[in-house]
Amino acid sequence: MVEKTGKQPRGPGHAPDDPLLWPFTAARLAMDACFWWLERGAVEQGESSLPWTTPSTVALELATMRLRDFTQTRSGQPALVCAPYALHRALIADFAPGHSVVQSLQNGGIGRVYLTDWRSATPEMRYLSIDSYLTDLNVAIDEIGAPVDLVGLCQGGWLSLLYAARFPAKVRRLVLVGAPVDLSIDSALSRLARNAPELVYDQLVARGGGNVSGEEMLRFWSKSPDSDGIEVALQRGLSDEEGAGLLARFDRWNTETLDLPGTYYLQIVNWIFRENRIAGGQFVALGRPVDLKDVKAPVFLLSGLDDDVVPAVQALATAGLVGTPPAFIAAASEPSNHLGLFMGARTHVHAWPRIAEWLRNDLSGVLARSA
Repeated sequence: MVEKTGKQPRGPGHAPDDPLLWPFTAARLAMDACFWWLERGAVEQGESSLPWTTPSTVALELATMRLRDFTQTRSGQPALVCAPYALHRALIADFAPGHSVVQSLQNGGIGRVYLTDWRSATPEMRYLSIDSYLTDLNVAIDEIGAPVDLVGLCQGGWLSLLYAARFPAKVRRLVLVGAPVDLSIDSALSRLARNAPELVYDQLVARGGGNVSGEEMLRFWSKSPDSDGIEVALQRGLSDEEGAGLLARFDRWNTETLDLPGTYYLQIVNWIFRENRIAGGQFVALGRPVDLKDVKAPVFLLSGLDDDVVPAVQALATAGLVGTPPAFIAAASEPSNHLGLFMGARTHVHAWPRIAEWLRNDLSGVLARSA
């Protein structure tokens, strides 16, 4: 039996699931940081010093990402994990043994696994847009060989869904994990995005020299996650030697943030979180309006029952937006907070093997039963 994870007490101004800093949440602290920002220039982030858990090679070097290749075999159906691009590195998908999406997919029989390793924004990247990321995602999928199974984590989920609607023939199956799509469904973050003045976001980008600085957002966050919060995210105790190593690794991962291009950031804030264009059918991707009903591929939705960032009702509501027949939509909810969906030990024991099995299964029997 899976024990339900508890929620940690939060101080004033404390954001849901602290370690994952969402692009628009920075505005909450931007005004307090105003004068400090004026004395600073833009900060360029270096490369991560943390090693990957699973051996990989770099298949492509693109403007927005490195395409990481974790494949164990050259045959079989490829799965591309679309990591969130939201101030933390893609190591969230390959954090540690027993806490790795890549590893769980491999252990579940998926021999060809790839990952979007998003780059920290440099000054030259400040005008990159959502279209820029969709374009490079398309190049990566062409390199891998379409159709792929697309596994979108968190904000990588809405990007994956946009891609699947824009290029439906290139996605065989779609997995969305803790993915915000319909922002009309209430959550703390959707309220924050709607209620903060637009000028706050514009000033945040301007003070970052055209980008949003992950380092500064982490600096101004009200509280770093403590060991209890990290235990909840990793879904295991940290008092033993292995736990101490995980705690140290998490602390390093949490401080190695990414900068985001200002144009991309403002499009997320305004188009997705404030105007709800994806769910509302008004999003234009690469020159064409996107209709989520064009997504006919089988879909698996995973939500966290303790997820304050993307509440389960919001994560699962995507089922009603796509054109996939109901018989080909699978859904699961885990007793997990947001980070626990990607890093949690229990989630990797219970949910991710089911996802891998679903990706491997022949769904023709489902079609026959639904006929």
